Amino acid sequence: MSRVKRGTQHVKHRKNILELTKGFRGGLRNRIKIAKTAGTKAGAHAYRDRRVKKRNSRRLWQVRINAAVRMLGLSYSAFTGQLKKKEVGLDRKVLSEIAAQQPETFKKIAEFVK
Repeated sequence: MSRVKRGTQHVKHRKNILELTKGFRGGLRNRIKIAKTAGTKAGAHAYRDRRVKKRNSRRLWQVRINAAVRMLGLSYSAFTGQLKKKEVGLDRKVLSEIAAQQPETFKKIAEFVK
């Protein structure tokens, strides 16, 4: 049986690893063994933090809505409960944007809910 050297595949694999770690600092970007672990960890952190980003955004929306609602004499939980009861189809993201950019419109929504 003839010998298979796999040189091109080996080079291609290393090249892909180094492309993944492009922009990293120090040896993390150009030493294969270290770059491999750095790339894996970076991917894991990116995967986790995409979910953390959503979590943080939702918390920010809730804080914004709560601040706007408190000015109108309601609590956040009472406001959201009334929204569900009246079947208002606005989500937290939209409500927080309205509260931040159009306080008069938000006030009308709160009056409707009361």
